Amino acid sequence: MKPDAYRDAGVDIDAADSLVERIAPMARSTNRPGVVGGIGGFGGLFQLAAAGRWRDPVLVSGTDGVGTKLLLAQQAGRHDTLGIDLVAMCVNDIVVAGAEPLFFLDYFATGRLEVDAAAQVVEGVAEGCRRAGCALLGGETAEMPGMYGPGHYDLAGFAVGVVERDEILDGSQVRAGDVLVGLPSSGLHSNGFSLVRKIVAEAGWALDADPGLGHPLADELLEPTRIYVREVLSVRDRLLAAAHITGGGLPGNIPRVLPPGTGARLSRAAWQEPAIFGLLRDAGAIDEDSMLRTFNCGLGMVLVTRPEHADALARELGGSVVGEIVAEEGVVVA
Repeated sequence: MKPDAYRDAGVDIDAADSLVERIAPMARSTNRPGVVGGIGGFGGLFQLAAAGRWRDPVLVSGTDGVGTKLLLAQQAGRHDTLGIDLVAMCVNDIVVAGAEPLFFLDYFATGRLEVDAAAQVVEGVAEGCRRAGCALLGGETAEMPGMYGPGHYDLAGFAVGVVERDEILDGSQVRAGDVLVGLPSSGLHSNGFSLVRKIVAEAGWALDADPGLGHPLADELLEPTRIYVREVLSVRDRLLAAAHITGGGLPGNIPRVLPPGTGARLSRAAWQEPAIFGLLRDAGAIDEDSMLRTFNCGLGMVLVTRPEHADALARELGGSVVGEIVAEEGVVVA
């Protein structure tokens, strides 16, 4: 076989090696107690005993992607925020159990490796890890000719966290009369983008133009998902449950953390909705039920607490009291 036969087939090992050299310092910048060694081995090593004094630790894991938001980023040629989205989607899912994220791994797959674009993505992953307080422990870069079109790639992430068994937020103590505190989203986050892309295409909006937001559309659509780890962990002792508002919106995600026989009633006037949601609602002629089941509509995290803690939590975290728990299953937003 010719020395460059694999490259002729579409896989450039030298490019992959160059990427590893570039991302190694990024990974080191996320190190935290518990990390053993560095990236480049076959597996990432983490020593739980060095990460904290755990009495009865339970590991909590989560995996996710960024969805078709990737296509808009690739269309705009902007790759620097997707890694933050990727980390956010995973760590926000595990922190709702009360877990502190420990480490993160990423998977980057493409047809032909473009080192600069991949490095921008991983820099975003590193930034997300720094915001979440977890280590970028390793990952995988897969170059698969014929699987992806030119300039296209896919992302997946995996996070592991830890929580004391008796501190798990499982919603079992939630009861009617408890209060919902909503934390603002940074925009669309990483859900609903198949509908977003359809609306953008049908409206004929250019990503570098302003459709009435005061800034280019791409800036709004690619705003990274907010990471709520530090906020949730800072008030964990006053929480009964927490819901990450992703696909399915408020009606689809809040019931996941409530015990049988309970539901939630939210006041639509209790929080401010970013302008992008109104723009999409009007341009796509989307009814309110569809909006609520597709997008976060301005709330990226909803916390459940006792009434006596609600106002203080809202002030401390920059959120608002948005509703209450009721003795009837389902979520009503009125």
